[in-house]
Amino acid sequence: MEDYVVYGTENIEEGAKRQMEIAMTLPVTVAGALMPDAHQGYGLPIGGVLATRNAVIPYGVGVDIGCRMALSVLDIPESYFPGNEAKFKRELIAHTKFGAGAGFHGQYKTDHALLESDAFKMTSFVKQLRDKAASQLGSSGGGNHFVEWGILEFEQRDEELNIDKGRYVALLSHSGSRGLGATIAGHYTKLAKELCPLPPDAANLAYLDLDSAEGQEYWLAMNLAGDYASACHEVIHQKLTKAIGGQLLARVENHHNFAWKETLNGEEVIVHRKGATPAGKSVLGIIPGSMTAPGFLVRGKGEVKSIQSASHGAGRQMSRTKAKKSVTEAEMKAILKEHQVTLIGAGRDEAPMAYKDIRVVMAAQKELVDVCATFTPRMVRMADDGSRED
Repeated sequence: MEDYVVYGTENIEEGAKRQMEIAMTLPVTVAGALMPDAHQGYGLPIGGVLATRNAVIPYGVGVDIGCRMALSVLDIPESYFPGNEAKFKRELIAHTKFGAGAGFHGQYKTDHALLESDAFKMTSFVKQLRDKAASQLGSSGGGNHFVEWGILEFEQRDEELNIDKGRYVALLSHSGSRGLGATIAGHYTKLAKELCPLPPDAANLAYLDLDSAEGQEYWLAMNLAGDYASACHEVIHQKLTKAIGGQLLARVENHHNFAWKETLNGEEVIVHRKGATPAGKSVLGIIPGSMTAPGFLVRGKGEVKSIQSASHGAGRQMSRTKAKKSVTEAEMKAILKEHQVTLIGAGRDEAPMAYKDIRVVMAAQKELVDVCATFTPRMVRMADDGSRED
């Protein structure tokens, strides 16, 4: 088995490490790394990074293909927010939809050039998914997906972003490719398992050769799902920026649950980041905490040991079931009040206590990223039906 590096190992459950160890035994594996927010998933652990030779693992990418973070920094000062919370809340509710199957219909549907992409015609399987993708454009999934208003603080001027030191109203969103990505993931995982049967403990790591027709098909479908996820965020941010009336100072976006062709130690590899943020040299990314914890705008340091990756959030320390059983409504309300956060939707399964301490996670990856600005949530919208798509 190849060695792999672990960041923040003391806060990572054994199940996630075991999954990573199994992934390292695959014949196509070149290198691996485990991020400090890692926890057990299907196939690769969430927070797992795996580089392979000419092979792509559908469950190494994940079910919610191309899930991403998007941040819009507006020219609205922090002082404007407290007196206008009703407006921010009204527009946030009006322009977002959440949960499994949620979408827009009739006059509320939004058009986007991506829906006319030839990629939707690549196979009859993908073609049949276009109408569902059109209806769900600009909506968000369940589980830990959110759209939130908050305050972004730059402690010094950022030359690259051309933003002065200060505190700005900002919009932050997290969600992925909706039903389109989930259906693509299910279809090609099944196909990979048929074409590449592996021992039971590694079955969910079945891979497709990129020289095969099936591998090429999945690669194109994966990229379409990623582009679609990006389009969903674009629609959300355009609607809300227009509704609030701010001017956009900067927009940052990064994705996870994806596979990239990259060069590692002089060799072209396929890098799977299952719930991990790209952190190449000077690459911008967003690492959120929880609904009451800060998030961070970061710049990657290009660390080769981590396969140029960082965490994608704080990571769960409590299962959804455990959170529902152990966190009371009163405790939830108290922590929201303490942090001055208005919550729309979300169940106790998304309680802040269900997540690791984001500051501990960030401390474990100082050699991977530099912090450029800190985001403090103020108004959070999430699904309220307990559905999940992560």
